Amino acid sequence: MPAYAIAHLQEAAPHPEIAEYIERITSTFEPYGGHFLVHATPHEVKEGSWPGHVVVIGFPGIAEARAWWESPAYQEIAPLRSRHIVGDIILVEGVPEGYDPAATANSIRESLPSE
Repeated sequence: MPAYAIAHLQEAAPHPEIAEYIERITSTFEPYGGHFLVHATPHEVKEGSWPGHVVVIGFPGIAEARAWWESPAYQEIAPLRSRHIVGDIILVEGVPEGYDPAATANSIRESLPSE
């Protein structure tokens, strides 16, 4: 099942370390089957607020996403970003092939108190 690293990064002033981070990040996730799905593209906010930028990196599975995040190669460059950009980053599994949201809706209905 695919997995994703999703970052919501706040605006930051340009800095040489950020440029270096961007230059080096691809080589840290490629060994784990990672690839950019969203990077340096504008987004449209439809509800709420979402200032800053969105980054999504796809992986074959959650094990590969975790291995990338914990890898010495990524941990070496992470401070280049974190010293200059505030953000939230999560790892999340995708849904399996054939996922049916109706099953989730049914689970919610079954957990409701009887009237």
